[in-house]
Amino acid sequence: MLPIRDTVPHRHLPWVTWLLIAANVAVFAFELSLAPAELHDLFLLCGVVPARYTEALFAQRHGLPVGDLWPFLTSTFLHGGWLHLIANLWTLSIFGDNVEDRLGPLRYLAFYVLAGLVAAVAHVASDPGSGLPVIGASGAIAGVMGAYFVSFPRARVVTLIPIFFWPVFVELPAIVFLGLWFLLQFQSGALARAGDAAAGGVAWWAHVGGFLAGIPLLWLLLPRRARRRAPA
Repeated sequence: MLPIRDTVPHRHLPWVTWLLIAANVAVFAFELSLAPAELHDLFLLCGVVPARYTEALFAQRHGLPVGDLWPFLTSTFLHGGWLHLIANLWTLSIFGDNVEDRLGPLRYLAFYVLAGLVAAVAHVASDPGSGLPVIGASGAIAGVMGAYFVSFPRARVVTLIPIFFWPVFVELPAIVFLGLWFLLQFQSGALARAGDAAAGGVAWWAHVGGFLAGIPLLWLLLPRRARRRAPA
């Protein structure tokens, strides 16, 4: 399922969402300027490598700063390719503007950062011995999706569903689209933990953790007057 757009127009210019998109594009442009070895070193330094925080000598062995927590933030601005970047930023553009409307720009920025941090911690907890760097904005964006799930459950999401290579467009209630998306992440994470190679290579539990974190974070950061307004 590929989301195309939602049916909830934003009330204010979503300038923080646009700024986050621009920042991710700028960082990706920098990545494209690097040689493969330099890019590998960047991912290792600025991506979240679980073993770096769970194995005492891992950082020293790889020449990384010991106790450096910046990767929990910097990893959310790195992407592994065009498809990775476009998929994440397209999803952010669909759901981010409405969540930004509810929270306001500065609270939304804090929300995005916190959701990304929780998602990264969830990944470390799910695979503590991994020596592979995890990068991408998907954990933070999963938090945005969790906030949208409880804020706009009756909104409609225009969705592309390919059936035997034939594109079919349907409008799904947001609660259905996002609920199915979450269940898919959870199922894939469970399969990956069970050793299913087909489900490996993606930080599924970062998606699960980010989505779940987005729900309480929304209510913690909502202004009081916005809490009294019923979801759309």
